Amino acid sequence: MQHKNFKNIDKVVFGRGAFHQLSEIIEPIRKENNHYFVYIVDNYFKDKPLSNQLQNKPEDLIYFIDVDPHEPTTEQVDTLRDEILQKKGLPSGVIGIGGGSIMDIAKALSLMLTNEGSSTQYQGLNLVKKPGVYHLGVPTISGTGAEVSMTAVLTGPEKKLGLKCDYTVFNQVILDPELIATVPKDKWFYTGMDTYIHCIESENGIKKNAFSTAYAQTALKLCREVYLEEGSGQKPENDDKLMVASLMGGLSLTYSEVGVCHALSYGLSKILGYRHCYANCVIFQHLEDIYPEGVKDFKKMIEKNQIELPQELSKEWDDATITAMATVSYNLPFMWHHAFGDNYQQIATLDYIKSLFKRL
Repeated sequence: MQHKNFKNIDKVVFGRGAFHQLSEIIEPIRKENNHYFVYIVDNYFKDKPLSNQLQNKPEDLIYFIDVDPHEPTTEQVDTLRDEILQKKGLPSGVIGIGGGSIMDIAKALSLMLTNEGSSTQYQGLNLVKKPGVYHLGVPTISGTGAEVSMTAVLTGPEKKLGLKCDYTVFNQVILDPELIATVPKDKWFYTGMDTYIHCIESENGIKKNAFSTAYAQTALKLCREVYLEEGSGQKPENDDKLMVASLMGGLSLTYSEVGVCHALSYGLSKILGYRHCYANCVIFQHLEDIYPEGVKDFKKMIEKNQIELPQELSKEWDDATITAMATVSYNLPFMWHHAFGDNYQQIATLDYIKSLFKRL
């Protein structure tokens, strides 16, 4: 049996105000390459207080990137790479400040700065040949697990799939709960549910083990405290918990796997452009027969936090659209294998996957 030997983050700093240590942390790295850093920052923070606290130097490049409504693309990363190298040559490192999409852009960019050709040729497992430049992640929203995962998910012309390898993992992550205090309530819920769903799927499949379970159970406990129990909601102590849950959820799925909801989410995102975390929530409410306990608590969380999710979406979709989404999802066999076992090919047929989309 072949066991996973996965790469974890090299260093993590956690705590309120930890972001202010950024310049101190990266100073030793500045001597590398052409002695400057590239900042990839969510456009949400442009002209807001955080944009004046980046601790950048005059030689650094700062890109404020709008990730709404579209998720990161291979073309976007390739264009950014070409522009940066043409302007100033190889940077000392890349710093990503934002949500999961910004984390993915920063990770992918760090790899593409040292690997030739389009990022489309690296979509898959262990296709990247050379280590990227130093890269540091500062999540400002918690739930996706992108700050810890070995995947940088990009949408390409043909598929939505991650650049997945040891080199993708951040060298450093700064977890500062103060940075997620301003997240709008709907995004706070959707991204937190991504962590919750990660762990439900990690736990309910053939690849789970004591290692992945330890992280999943702790993350699920924290999610229930944040979204379900007395005193739940958006408040400082819950921001701390959610940030830790996101990290642990990411570690759980890395050493296990995600399942049915994520496979369907890729199809919904690729064909109709739904944001990943929102797509997961739209789908998960309809999977009671696959994840009964998980969906039961999920629906309680929706009610308690007064979140409204759309119903009967599939009435607006023709068969061609449903088939296109199902085809994207069908081509993620590792997720179906984890969810349904060795005979997954008999269960997760294209017609079955289409029937799941018709529930939405």
